[in-house]
Amino acid sequence: MANILVVDDEMGIRELLSEILGDEGHVVATAENAQQARELRAGSTPDLVLLDIWMPDTDGVTLLKEWQRDGLLTMPVIMMSGHATIDTAVEATRIGALNFLEKPISLQKLLKAVQQGLSRNQESSRPTAYQSRPQAASGNASIAPESGFMSAAIMPSANSSVAPLTMIPAESHLYSLSFDLPLREARDAFERAYFEHHLMREGGSMTRVAERTGLERTHLYRKLKQLGVEPGKLSKKGG
Repeated sequence: MANILVVDDEMGIRELLSEILGDEGHVVATAENAQQARELRAGSTPDLVLLDIWMPDTDGVTLLKEWQRDGLLTMPVIMMSGHATIDTAVEATRIGALNFLEKPISLQKLLKAVQQGLSRNQESSRPTAYQSRPQAASGNASIAPESGFMSAAIMPSANSSVAPLTMIPAESHLYSLSFDLPLREARDAFERAYFEHHLMREGGSMTRVAERTGLERTHLYRKLKQLGVEPGKLSKKGG
């Protein structure tokens, strides 16, 4: 776990990075401009800073120069921008930035850059980001250790009117449900069980579930909301 400061004037970027990094177990502070970033840096030294270049009051390169001048550039800084030129990226690197990420930032590039930045400060071993978690059973659902299939009745969420989805023995790798259900309800029942299984398996990490299911995080969030699945509660069950 690391303390990471995200500096970006776009609320959507701050929230998205906070969610992703929070899912990875990091503590994230955010600043919407250079002044807020100065105040946070004055109060403590983060383990890593993600710094946007283009901001309305003071741009990221100027803030980076300030920290270098004042002896405050003691942590890895990764610059971010969707409009920066090669010259700007080179200048930021020359001043002391560790890396440069171009927006829109892909999940893999973000996590790789963060890992590299933290390893610069923490040479000692850390828990692997994709460490396997122990399988857990909760309520009426149980997970077969190897196959990953449910072997008991899976009850729908409390807010759902959809009938339960019943799985037959795990070794058969098949599932069954009532064919009397309308197609939409049967599909929702299966999808709810599918995502609840993966959320429990990954300890509630939206990042890992997104990778496991092949969905973009934004699509995944919309799908879970539509199905009435609450990741927070499943995280406590599967953790």
